[in-house]
Amino acid sequence: MVSLVKMVRVMVAGIVVAGFATGPAHARQTPRSAPTPVSVPIVDGPVPGSVPGDPSSPDVKNTYPWMSTNVNLAARGYVEQEFYLSGAADAYATTGQLLASDVPYRTRIIVRRPAHQATFNGTVLAEWQNVTAGYDLDALWSPDQITRSGYAWVGISAQRVGVDQLRGWSPARYGDLDVTGGGRFTADELSYDIFSQAAKAIRARGGASPLGRLKVDTVLAIGASQSASRMTVYYDAVLPQIESVFDGFANIVGSAPTRVGAEPVFQVLSETDVRSPVHRADGDRFRHWEVAGAAHSGWTGQEYRRPLLTRDLGSAPTYSCDQPPFSRVPLNHVIAAAYDHLTRWVERGIAPPAAPPLRFNPDGTKVRDELGLAQGGIRLSQVAAPTALNTGDNSGESFCRLFGTHVPFDQARLKQLYRLRGLYVAAVVRADANNLRKGYLLPLDAAQNLKDATGVDFGRH
Repeated sequence: MVSLVKMVRVMVAGIVVAGFATGPAHARQTPRSAPTPVSVPIVDGPVPGSVPGDPSSPDVKNTYPWMSTNVNLAARGYVEQEFYLSGAADAYATTGQLLASDVPYRTRIIVRRPAHQATFNGTVLAEWQNVTAGYDLDALWSPDQITRSGYAWVGISAQRVGVDQLRGWSPARYGDLDVTGGGRFTADELSYDIFSQAAKAIRARGGASPLGRLKVDTVLAIGASQSASRMTVYYDAVLPQIESVFDGFANIVGSAPTRVGAEPVFQVLSETDVRSPVHRADGDRFRHWEVAGAAHSGWTGQEYRRPLLTRDLGSAPTYSCDQPPFSRVPLNHVIAAAYDHLTRWVERGIAPPAAPPLRFNPDGTKVRDELGLAQGGIRLSQVAAPTALNTGDNSGESFCRLFGTHVPFDQARLKQLYRLRGLYVAAVVRADANNLRKGYLLPLDAAQNLKDATGVDFGRH
């Protein structure tokens, strides 16, 4: 068989990712006048302690960061460090109303970054940590895609639920953290300014920077699900009043702003998140992608987090869903492409390509083919050349509705669809070449798809 490297080279040969911008959305761009400066917080750290350790130890040096990655970062030329941020933040209502000024706070950020400038691409992905599960979740930390591209990733603890859980989990490490102003603001009114101040710390030069000696060119705000909703409030209601500290925004599997501002916004939705054909139109500062077959919380993230939750909480949750859970359509592949596009948009003015939306029937249901696969949207090879039914839909207890469905095809169905393994692999190559050409997929992810395809069991011919 032709080598994977050669096949991928063939797929990408001559491919040019063409970005373009359409006209502005319905709203007019909001002018900014006399913005309130964002304060630079005090940065303490790196905080000592690493895995293995004991979160309950009274000595901070014997503890370790919550959800510390189990990826061998050193082998990738990366380091993980944790820092405390403290200062005085302004409190905002979700309408943007200023409620109070200079409220004391203390929180933490977790940094995963290249160890050396030579391997840093200049862009920091600043993630608003998701707290829907009751604890800080680095929902958008995708180690393979982030480390191979040279991004720095920073997880920011901005909300009360996450910080309160940290305080109880490791009192020695996190016991003095507080993002409520001593209980005055318990609805995350300080979160918006804390998020801004974290960006100021990231941009700081010299010894006070949590990025060490790395030279930062671009800071992208990223957030998933509930965090995307918080970022939407930030962009629509708070950002018009304050200094701009983020260069662009990636709102993933969640809502996106309606305001047209100076900073570009990239919204990427899974099939789970698309409930109707109505969405904000693309414009010169906004791009919207929908990914067929992908779930709000799919297999890749679940598999990464399971051992970490077992380590840090004693067990990982199990679920009894109505359909087999966890779509295996790799939404993280599309998100990785989106980060690259957003960086080019910010730095060079090259807007990302548009993408078709998912298709809907007149009755409001999604159009599906005879296999049950959603039609329209970005169609990764896992959907365009399927070996399983992957959807964004499910039901049952707890979070099941977010997990999507994965039902593998048996060998009889595979042979009916493709007849031979070689024909199936060729279909994967065609699908990935199309997605590479359109800018929805990166070459190394196409290579992984090809490797996976060669391992599919078709049985005896």
